[in-house]
Amino acid sequence: MARQCSVCGKGNVSGHMVSHALNHTKRVWKPNLRNVRILDENDKAKRALVCTRCLRSNKVRRAL
Repeated sequence: MARQCSVCGKGNVSGHMVSHALNHTKRVWKPNLRNVRILDENDKAKRALVCTRCLRSNKVRRAL
């Protein structure tokens, strides 16, 4: 299973790390994901990986 948000689909982004001498090496930016219990459309609690932006903007309902 890929490390991506189950709400918005945000995932890894790849690019280059550029040094002062302009050497390019590969690197990966990873999303800030949290494993939380959320309520699905049938009001059942399930665990899901959700990014912190979706948690802050109330795109999911947390199960307490």
